[in-house]
Amino acid sequence: MYLLLIILIVLVCVLLGAIVLIQNPKGGGLTSNFSSSSQLMGVQKTGDCLEKGTWILAIALMVFSLAINVSVKTGPGTIDPNLQKLENKVNSGASQQSTAPLPAATGKKTN
Repeated sequence: MYLLLIILIVLVCVLLGAIVLIQNPKGGGLTSNFSSSSQLMGVQKTGDCLEKGTWILAIALMVFSLAINVSVKTGPGTIDPNLQKLENKVNSGASQQSTAPLPAATGKKTN
């Protein structure tokens, strides 16, 4: 589920970037190519479609982000069982080593 949501978010981000780059803030961009009145989608319609697409993709990005936040249950209260076993092994190994006597320090180097 997590991987699917990540893939959808990346796809939405790419599409959102493409739509934003197509638009021109001065009213040109893709809408300037449809200046003749015989086109199916006139100047105003193309601008409206790009604006609606931007809003839809932005809302989809927020929804997918919230879905990831809800679906992933990792947090301070939950611990992975494998991680817990590893932590127990490390803690038990450290307690066994701490009870062993340390070798006496001599001035000789050992190889």
